[in-house]
Amino acid sequence: MAGAPLPENVTEVDDWRDVFGHDEPYPEQADGIDAAIDTARDNGFTLIEGACGTGKTMLALTAGIHLVRDPDSSYERVVVLTSVKQQLRQFEDDLRTINANLPDDWDPISAMTLVGKADVCPYNLTGTGRIDDDTVYERCEGLRERTRGLTDDTTAGALASRARSQQVGLADSGKQNAGADFLEVLGEPTPYPPDTAEYEAGMAEVEYCPFYAQYLDDLPEDGDPVEAVPFDHTELGLIESEDLVRLSASHGTCPHSTMGAVLPHVEVVVGNYYHAFDPVTVGSFTGALLDSSTFVVCDEAHMLEPRVRELVSDGVADATLRDAERELARVAQPLTLDGQQGERTSAGLSEARDRIRAELEDAEVTVDELQRTREFIRDLREELDRRVEGYLDAEHRGWRANMTDLPDAELPLRDPEEPQPDEISTWAEKAGYTGAVWTRAETVGAVVARILNEVEDEDKQRAVPGVGRVLGAWYRNDHENYFREIELERTWDDTAPEGLWRRAYNARFAIHNCVPGDAIAEQLGEFGGGVLMSATLAPLDVFERVSGLEHLREEDDRPVERRTYGLGFPAENRASFAVATPKFTHANRGYPDEDNETRRIYANALRLVASSPGNVLVGMPSYAEAEWAAAVLDDLDKPVLLDESSRDDATEDLKSQFFEGAGKVLVTSLRGTLTEGVDYRGDRLSAAVVVGVPIINTASPQTRAVKTAYDREFGDGFETALTVPAVRKARQAVGRVIRGPEEVGVRVLLDERYARESWDSCREYLGPEEAEFQPVSPDMLSYGLDRFWSDH
Repeated sequence: MAGAPLPENVTEVDDWRDVFGHDEPYPEQADGIDAAIDTARDNGFTLIEGACGTGKTMLALTAGIHLVRDPDSSYERVVVLTSVKQQLRQFEDDLRTINANLPDDWDPISAMTLVGKADVCPYNLTGTGRIDDDTVYERCEGLRERTRGLTDDTTAGALASRARSQQVGLADSGKQNAGADFLEVLGEPTPYPPDTAEYEAGMAEVEYCPFYAQYLDDLPEDGDPVEAVPFDHTELGLIESEDLVRLSASHGTCPHSTMGAVLPHVEVVVGNYYHAFDPVTVGSFTGALLDSSTFVVCDEAHMLEPRVRELVSDGVADATLRDAERELARVAQPLTLDGQQGERTSAGLSEARDRIRAELEDAEVTVDELQRTREFIRDLREELDRRVEGYLDAEHRGWRANMTDLPDAELPLRDPEEPQPDEISTWAEKAGYTGAVWTRAETVGAVVARILNEVEDEDKQRAVPGVGRVLGAWYRNDHENYFREIELERTWDDTAPEGLWRRAYNARFAIHNCVPGDAIAEQLGEFGGGVLMSATLAPLDVFERVSGLEHLREEDDRPVERRTYGLGFPAENRASFAVATPKFTHANRGYPDEDNETRRIYANALRLVASSPGNVLVGMPSYAEAEWAAAVLDDLDKPVLLDESSRDDATEDLKSQFFEGAGKVLVTSLRGTLTEGVDYRGDRLSAAVVVGVPIINTASPQTRAVKTAYDREFGDGFETALTVPAVRKARQAVGRVIRGPEEVGVRVLLDERYARESWDSCREYLGPEEAEFQPVSPDMLSYGLDRFWSDH
């Protein structure tokens, strides 16, 4: 394999080579594996920036699995976190490669990819049991709760047997065409009927899940839940979701529960960022993985900061507030009615009132708290209504008569650049809503949801618990690192009355965590050590600061080791240009429909690159600019495909079109999904060009608040919060071209900020390959391209 020579002071360790899935590692892989193992033994983290094709996936898996299999190590498992589905598949492929090449006397590496309930529920997969993708979570939780509840009257084993016996009874009834009808999942028969089961409890038939009943029956009274798993997970290697379903459902047990039981025991778990950083998911499902015996791999780590910011931010929509208010009313109403509605109605009302009071007492929630929470949410909606109308009256006069062109909007609740209490908190205080009302809303919401699901006997995700959680967070979180605003999202609801803003908008109270580094550090600190890696982490000192790793190193004495590996493939197979075109800023380029010198220069440069042989990827700062670029390239003698903000299936179809047949041009936004994580291996891509520095909208109140918070935390908010992430986006796009030693291609960055040293230059952020991006004038780009392609 090709690769640069190792530094003289690096020694190779042979024992991890039993795990490594190929004959020989790249030198960079060997160095990285050694560094990751040594650092993790000291409970530290290794940062690895490695160009596409470096073999980072195999590197990280080898280091982690070696530590898990080492009897002198305290590590018991590897947890892989990635934000890109394509990369998840790469980890699965490399796990298969490792298992296929282990020494003959080794057991396979046990592994599992985490999936959601929708992917493993037998009823959802077969479209039975009144369960589908939209209802699977609500129905599952309801069925599980009722199944557990029935075990007070009977046993879980009896419930599972009852469902099985329905088939036997039908087959033995002697009726014509009465053969047993078994639910079949992924080609595997199960022991149950096609629908959920029912049990007669008192005067009612109670619906339950026989798969979950069987799982409960198999659980040991005292012991590990893995004993309820009906197969030996240590012998299967990578457990695919389909295998999990077949092996579990054929035994009659719940696949999702089985996954949870196996989870702490497999040697490698592959998941998403939310499995470690989403508070709800960690609290309910994956918390057991976050401990010192876990080696963590954060793939595509340049996305860690923005993704975690999303996960630890929160909000609640107007419609959710409305639903929560109604749910509170349905529980409060029986407590306030006088019972004079007739004898039968009065008896039923009395029974409901008693049940509600008992639940409230058990949860230590008073009736006054219930009523006060309801009033607070009602008044909060009225305040939202007042503020949205005030904004529209001020900014869009006559909006009631013409709502079709209203844009999305942010309504900041404080000056984004001056941390201070937000206007909603101030309003609530003046209205007499104390901190107790804010903080008790979560407890009130939880008990109301439980009461409604019991009284109404309905599987439904209630709104009020989520509202309570957000209200609690709104009150507890500070006003320096958190920014609160009202978000207006353009929509259309024909059912809303004419003249009301709700006909045109979804409105949402949002609370944004501007500086997620503390949240990242807190979760990473739970792991024993690991690797954070990407093709675009530079500058590594900036990444350490914004990811919280600097805190772990300085405050918790956790070592952080850095490794940077450039492209180790033949340099003559690629050409890299940083073209000194005018800055692609709004001040220079204007709007997409304008005809000016800047746009003419860029149009000419795009045509030159797009005329390269084979497939060409064009990355633009936005979808609007992508549409402009596709139009100026329309006269080329090859097809031009335009990616638009759309569903995943439409994007996949477009990608397939691009890969098939003769050369094409694919124009997309750098904010889309086609410039990161997509495998353009082999001859799928011969050139990539990025236009401008894709800095997000700096006028947005949220962006200004993030920049201000970063100014205070790190000293230069524009650099750390805006410029560095934007350049990483650009580098990800052009990095799609060269992924192997035989691949040939061109990488082009169009904007003088990549080419020249100036006050706003981006050259220093181009990472280890900065020197490869040759600064050229627009006039010289044609010469450079012709010269390269004439040699290839």
